Amino acid sequence: MSYHIVDMTDPAEPEPVVLAKHAKNLLRFLHLLPARMSSHDDTRSTIVFFAVCGLDVLNSLHLISPELRKDIIDWTYGGLVTPRDHERQCGGFMGCRAMVPKTEDAEVLESMRAYQWGHLAITYTSIAVLVTLGDDLSRLNRQSIVRGVAAVQHEDGSFSASIDGSENDMRFVYCAATICHMLDCWEGVNKDAMFEFIMRSLRYDYGFSQGLEGEAHGGTTFCALAALELSEQLHRLDEVTVERIKRWLVFRQMDGFQGRPNKPVDTCYSFWIGAALCILNSFELTDYAQNREYIMSTENNLIGGFAKWPKSTPDPFHTYLGLCGLAFIGEPGLNAVMPSLNISMAAYKHLNQLHERWKTNNNGLTHELTQLKLTVGSSAEAGTKTTSSSSLISAQ
Repeated sequence: MSYHIVDMTDPAEPEPVVLAKHAKNLLRFLHLLPARMSSHDDTRSTIVFFAVCGLDVLNSLHLISPELRKDIIDWTYGGLVTPRDHERQCGGFMGCRAMVPKTEDAEVLESMRAYQWGHLAITYTSIAVLVTLGDDLSRLNRQSIVRGVAAVQHEDGSFSASIDGSENDMRFVYCAATICHMLDCWEGVNKDAMFEFIMRSLRYDYGFSQGLEGEAHGGTTFCALAALELSEQLHRLDEVTVERIKRWLVFRQMDGFQGRPNKPVDTCYSFWIGAALCILNSFELTDYAQNREYIMSTENNLIGGFAKWPKSTPDPFHTYLGLCGLAFIGEPGLNAVMPSLNISMAAYKHLNQLHERWKTNNNGLTHELTQLKLTVGSSAEAGTKTTSSSSLISAQ
């Protein structure tokens, strides 16, 4: 599908976005986190995602020095879990480095493996960071990670975040779809069951809920639609259903966007609702000027960053999604965003190049194996003919 960005048509001179301050704000989070964010230690990879991908949308990846870029890539790979043959299929990236103690004690390291497993949200954001920084993903065992994704799929088609101790809902359906799409591998994942779970979560008002019998929500509606697109199943929605989903999404705009009926607007829904409408090729149905005005009302023009509400503290999450919301309306100075993967179109282009390289290598390997089989077969046949015509007496 196309991701057409329509330019803003309001003739009034809009208040400029303080792009440089937002870039400096996000870069700061790559070096130092405030004490109030200590509770997010086990999801630090998501903060790196918001900061790195935010800098990409801001056309400011050059602010990340080559040394820091290498450090981020190496640190990200430090959370990779690759199970052994006899261990549970729990490949992926884990959230907390506390499970990787700094010790050379083999017994301690071995015992800790029982607590190391991939987490779908962390795996998604980690791969997205690597792609955004231009990594070739050569250190990943793609099949191992996707086996880990398949291992956390439930019979109803939903996914848990990890092999143990997690709820299963639409958030992790989305994360599973992003991982499989980015790694270009769906081995073992039941896409039909995924589709059925998503459709059972479609509510009477035509938004999608987090799970069965829940309330329709903007974030989970995005997750549902993005998962369908990434798994190449969006076409299975009939036209009437699509139009009703569009209606539910468009009705979420007050000035900014709300996540549910009768709830206050919030900066992040400029992405969740906006991206969902982009997936359905209907973002032009929204009021660009009102959307921009609300996002800008949450901007901190002193230190940079966007907040959830006006006069609130900015954070990496709302800063990144606010920038994405502005990118959808064609804000000058911002890179275009690929809605369903929530990365820049530049990063998405790099990902597609990796897919082409993998396909070429796979085709080359397949050709080599075919030639090898033909060569071995010819040699065996020749050997058989030589033996049968030999004058030597066979062993009795």
